[in-house]
Amino acid sequence: MMDPVILISILVGLVVVLLVVGAPLKPVRFLGNIAVKLVIGALMLFFVNAFGSFIDFHIPINGVTAAVSGILGVPGVVLLIVVKQFII
Repeated sequence: MMDPVILISILVGLVVVLLVVGAPLKPVRFLGNIAVKLVIGALMLFFVNAFGSFIDFHIPINGVTAAVSGILGVPGVVLLIVVKQFII
């Protein structure tokens, strides 16, 4: 039979390890999702620019436009096109 002090020490150690390892995973996962969305947004803008070159249309690819198109998706790309055409 194990000594209760050893058993409690092992359980406390496991809890500490889970807190140390498990806590940072959510922010890292969140930042990873944001990075993936930014890359997808930049790719969508690249394709808009590739097809827009036929009609002399270009949306600059930078952090703001990639974030808008990545987070909002296709409606964000349409929003950028509308802003470019009618406002700027």
